[in-house]
Amino acid sequence: MEPLKHECGIVMIRLRKPLEFYQKKYGTWLYGLNKLYLMMEKQHNRGQEGAGISCVKLAANPGEEYMFREKALGSGAITEIFANVHKCFKDYPTTKASDVAFAKKYLPFAGELYMGHLRYSTTGKSGLSYVHPFLRRNNWRAKNLCLCGNFNMTNVDEFFGEIAKTGQHPRIFSDTYIMLEQVGHRLDRESERLYKEADEKGLKGYDITDYIEENILMENVLKTSAPLWDGGYVVCGQTGSGEMFSMRDPWGIRPAFYYMDDEILVVASERPAIQTALDLEVSQIHELLPGQAVIANKYGDIRFSQIIESKENQRCSFERIYFSRGSDQDIYKERKALGRQLLEPILKTINNDVEHTVFSFIPNTAEVAFYGMLDGFKEYLHEKKISQLMALDHKPSEAELRAIIDPQVRSEKVVLKDIKLRTFITESDSRNDLAAHVYDITYGSVTPHVDNLVVIDDSIVRGTTLRESIIRILDRLHPKKIVIVSSSPQVRYPDYYGIDMSKMDEFIAFRAAIELLKDRNKEQTIYRVYQKCKAQLTLPKEQMENHVKEIYASFSDEDISQKMAEMLRAPGVTSDIDIVYQSLEGLHKACPNHPGDWYFSGNYPTPGGVRLVNQAFINYVEKFYLNETGRLNFKE
Repeated sequence: MEPLKHECGIVMIRLRKPLEFYQKKYGTWLYGLNKLYLMMEKQHNRGQEGAGISCVKLAANPGEEYMFREKALGSGAITEIFANVHKCFKDYPTTKASDVAFAKKYLPFAGELYMGHLRYSTTGKSGLSYVHPFLRRNNWRAKNLCLCGNFNMTNVDEFFGEIAKTGQHPRIFSDTYIMLEQVGHRLDRESERLYKEADEKGLKGYDITDYIEENILMENVLKTSAPLWDGGYVVCGQTGSGEMFSMRDPWGIRPAFYYMDDEILVVASERPAIQTALDLEVSQIHELLPGQAVIANKYGDIRFSQIIESKENQRCSFERIYFSRGSDQDIYKERKALGRQLLEPILKTINNDVEHTVFSFIPNTAEVAFYGMLDGFKEYLHEKKISQLMALDHKPSEAELRAIIDPQVRSEKVVLKDIKLRTFITESDSRNDLAAHVYDITYGSVTPHVDNLVVIDDSIVRGTTLRESIIRILDRLHPKKIVIVSSSPQVRYPDYYGIDMSKMDEFIAFRAAIELLKDRNKEQTIYRVYQKCKAQLTLPKEQMENHVKEIYASFSDEDISQKMAEMLRAPGVTSDIDIVYQSLEGLHKACPNHPGDWYFSGNYPTPGGVRLVNQAFINYVEKFYLNETGRLNFKE
């Protein structure tokens, strides 16, 4: 409805056989590159702002390029990247381009190590320079490093300070670039350690290079780098000498799945991407454990290493609700369960009048939850019919039986996602008028002034699209009541581990709580929370508490939902409006293995998240309550 930016997506491929093997078995040495393309497209939902790929070619001779990278911006970035790669082959006759020996020596991207990245901005920064993979060059192959990931670090300033202490001077203040320099610095130290060992053994010249490349331990690099990382992450990297790794954060916040056999190692953000690309059963694909890294050396030997001890499971629940594609068999079941569990609160708001209620969904990500919601109401109606039949104390007439049996759950495709309107007009009234037409409705699907209309979405975050478009157009059908249902709980807090959702006033739930404080003459609560947040700024982040929770403490979920309904009523809307949210208990029941719920509960898994939410509240207060004299305006 009002799309959140998705998480970034990663793909990592290590071919474990020579390219000649794939040419013989699959008819092309492009096997790895083709699989990279397929898995990136299967995760296209995780990147609409840009994409990038990288490749390392093993056994290149001095003077020959061995690391390649291609990046592009926009929703068509994947197509553009691979079109550019294939252009490199078009200058050669087919006999040459399909010859493995020729490709290995002369063609770019004819390698054994591949990485792909799909980017959604997590910081608001955009442009090709922010698209992964990032590359750090050096004349020693083992010191070349290419890095990409799905992450957002909460302590970039701390990161930057540690890098500066080593004498480095990073040119860009972004988590990816600083991480590249940090890991690159530790990679340099690991290479220098091995250089010293080789020298002490009396090795000379290229024998020293071979010794370094054959003995380098990425575990050492990661164990001296990762302890500083505060955030949710899956980081992938490759070196010019053929080392490759993927590591997951110790809370398991960001997802990572892998498959390996004697031909290939694959890591991706989503399980179905691997499953489809390699034609696998779900049982063949495994989850990279929290704090764990999978590492492949220059010979394709694979090992797993616990880099950081795993912490409390905080796998992200929003991955299950919204970010990941619903084609994963477990996510599909969980989304149906989320819809099914909303039966009771919906019945309450429609006064159990299922007969005069039409059910629908807001395209496209809420469709699976909609099916679960329908299942719940079908079961409810089925049980109701059984009870009515069992209560009969006489032989019923056909009319009586039909009166009991005929009622059905009524579902319609009421809301249609029409076209992607581009707003060139700057005046707000004109923009709102255009925004109202992003969605359309099916006229005649609701009996005016008789039917309730229940419409489910996966989440209600900002409320802008609801107010300016959805509710306006649903009101044209003149239902007795419009019930907007969210399959997720109220989004009350910013996320700092992967998406660009960091300002308190973006959330309709937060704005509703603020309005309730004003309505009930409790505005001083805002000031008290502000003071508490300010008082913590000098504390180590590990000692901070999330005081923003106090903004919501006086209100029930129903209080906030009711206030939202008032705020989302646009001028001219005549229908009654109710909003129904999933409960936190319902979320955890539907997604038991993904308890990370900081968006909803404010229970951040890392100290950096707590620090940033307090800072976000300070920023909010100083933006909206600071007067021209520099003092805060609050009612007594």
